[in-house]
Amino acid sequence: MSAPLPKLLVIEDDPGLQRQLRWAYEGYEVLIAGDRASAIALLRAEEPPVATLDLGLPPNPDGVEEGFATLAEMLALKPDLKVIVASGHGARESALRAIEQGAWDFYAKPVDIDALGMIVGRAYHVQALEAENRRLAQNAAATFDGGLITAAPEMLKVVRMIERVAAADVTVMLLGASGTGKEVLARALHDASPRAKGQFVAINCAAIPETLLESELFGHEKGAFTGAVKTTEGKIELASGGTLFLDEIGDVPLALQVKLLRFLQERVIERIGGRKPIAVDTRIVCATHQDVDAMVADGRFREDLYYRLAEIVVRIPALAERSGDAVLLARHFLKHHASAMKLPVKGFTPDALAAIEGWGWPGNVRELENRVKRAVIMADGSHVSADDLDLGAGAIEAPLPINLRAVREAADRGAIRQALARAEGNISGTARLLGISRPTLYDLMKAYDLQP
Repeated sequence: MSAPLPKLLVIEDDPGLQRQLRWAYEGYEVLIAGDRASAIALLRAEEPPVATLDLGLPPNPDGVEEGFATLAEMLALKPDLKVIVASGHGARESALRAIEQGAWDFYAKPVDIDALGMIVGRAYHVQALEAENRRLAQNAAATFDGGLITAAPEMLKVVRMIERVAAADVTVMLLGASGTGKEVLARALHDASPRAKGQFVAINCAAIPETLLESELFGHEKGAFTGAVKTTEGKIELASGGTLFLDEIGDVPLALQVKLLRFLQERVIERIGGRKPIAVDTRIVCATHQDVDAMVADGRFREDLYYRLAEIVVRIPALAERSGDAVLLARHFLKHHASAMKLPVKGFTPDALAAIEGWGWPGNVRELENRVKRAVIMADGSHVSADDLDLGAGAIEAPLPINLRAVREAADRGAIRQALARAEGNISGTARLLGISRPTLYDLMKAYDLQP
């Protein structure tokens, strides 16, 4: 049996050009749509990886707004779709705008079939590479020496980004809600960088009074102020040759932001009461749970400092957005705290695991660890129950998938991942939990690229 042809969605309202493109792409299963509604219907039903889009669509084929609306709706449904746009209406301006809004490439009318064929072929090649990368990422659980444990695709993307930027000597800003593990990621970045042999120094800018924060960061000379009985190096100086982690950078007062900016520009500091500039070689990694863009707009955070600190921005998903990680982390915390407190707690009851999976975790990983630690102490027997966790209803509603097949696949994946987590990777136990045979489970895991 021959392999199915790759699907190509052609969105074009000109019947003559529709026939020409169908003839030109005999190596593809060409799906033709003449307007936005039929394009969205075909995208939902067939899920093609690549689409060509004429921006001039009815009811206003002489304009481009219907084409841009179609582009936005398609990418909302299928973000990995490679859309190649065409426009004869102010082609360059429209093409650049389309690229800014997520299109993959563009071509100009009149159509050069050979050139367009090369663009389409390249789009399929890149799409296949990205799909393979996603598949490998989903199958790889990551554990950093710094303590980050995850198997969620959403978090593995962050891990890969941290690995890439670690080797580059740039400032990094970690954005995420409280309790998402920003310091763990900062330490992992340090450990993976060429500065790993230097010190990792962390300071919480929100936990230190404003009057003391400058001294903590820059140090002071003996006699600089009442109580300064000796010369003390600041955190920036202590971290020279290593990494300084500034947690809650949004809480640094404006006056101190100016001095911090000067250090980032010139890589020298002056201690309080000192007059001699001191050269330091310190990498800065900072983090905050606040909306820094809004703070800049309100004048509460210097824009020039923001751009110095945010050469690379890493956004950390909340625990509720990390599929499968809640149970994985809960098991880790249970083993850790039961061992540390020498308590005979071995695991979770089924109702406890269901409660962990269903809870929204507004306090993220920190809340999860605190709940598990409390439950280990409160548990009467060898297993933590749902009552020990003291959780209520807190499920998170997922966005609507592209079609019913995607719903079924997502449900199958989720059920298998949850069962694997509960059975701690044991295939026989997972099959029993799912009520299927081992061969059926192996077939499903192979189909969905899942591993224990």
